[in-house]
Amino acid sequence: MRDYQVSQRRACVLIGVDPKTVRRERSPDHAEIREEMREIAGLRRRFGYRRVGVMLERKGHIMNHKKLYRLYREEGLSVRCRRGRKRARGSRTPMPVPLRPNDRWSMDFVADTFGASRRLRILAINDDACRENLCLVGDTSISGVRVARELDTLVRLYGKPACIVSDNVLGREAAAENGQQVSLRRL
Repeated sequence: MRDYQVSQRRACVLIGVDPKTVRRERSPDHAEIREEMREIAGLRRRFGYRRVGVMLERKGHIMNHKKLYRLYREEGLSVRCRRGRKRARGSRTPMPVPLRPNDRWSMDFVADTFGASRRLRILAINDDACRENLCLVGDTSISGVRVARELDTLVRLYGKPACIVSDNVLGREAAAENGQQVSLRRL
C-alpha cells in the first residue's frame, strides 16, 4: 500500500476485502491466565468459573465475566459433579434361614387405592419358618400404635419371635415399643 500510495480503505475496496479483517489485531492468547485457571480448578475441584474468577482477581488478573467464561470453557474446565454414595442393595450378609416357628417374622405394608382416590393400607405379618400368615390388618390409615397393638396380640397368641424383619421405619418403632429385638433388612 505504501509503494502504490493507496490508503488502506481504498486498497480493501479494490481487492474486495472488509477493512475490519485487515485492521483487526489478534487478541492475546492469555497463556498465563489459562495456566493459573487450570491450576486453581485443579486444586479446587468444586469451584465454578465465577469462584475461579475471584481467585484470579486476587492474583491481579481482572477481566469481565464473559471473557472469563469463554476461557474457562475453552480450557475444558467444568465443575465436577459429586457422585452419589453407593448404598448397598439388600443385605451384605445372607439372611439366616429360620428353622422353627417364631424364629423370624416378616412385617410389610401393602397399599392400594380405590377409584375415588381413597387409599387402603394392609399390614401383613408372616412367620417365615412355616410361611404362615399371622395377621392381615386393613384400614385407610394404620398408625404405629395400631401396629404395636397388633404385635402385642400376636405375641400373646404365638409367643415372642426371635426377630422381626421389616423394610419400614414404622415397624422398627412399633417393635421397639414392644421390647422386641428388631432386624431391619431389605426384602
